[in-house]
Amino acid sequence: MAAKKQVPLRLSEKLYAEIAAWAEEDFRSINGQIEYLLTECVKKRKGKKKTEEDSED
Repeated sequence: MAAKKQVPLRLSEKLYAEIAAWAEEDFRSINGQIEYLLTECVKKRKGKKKTEEDSED
């Protein structure tokens, strides 16, 4: 398994609280929730790019 990168991240108190509450609902750590959300966003973006490339043909 590849080593994970550490990235310092600054969040507003409000955003942190919302992510913390969401993480608790999903039984994840805050770090795990942030990683999950970023992974889903990347998957979604890749899917959109693929759809855009297909529609250009």
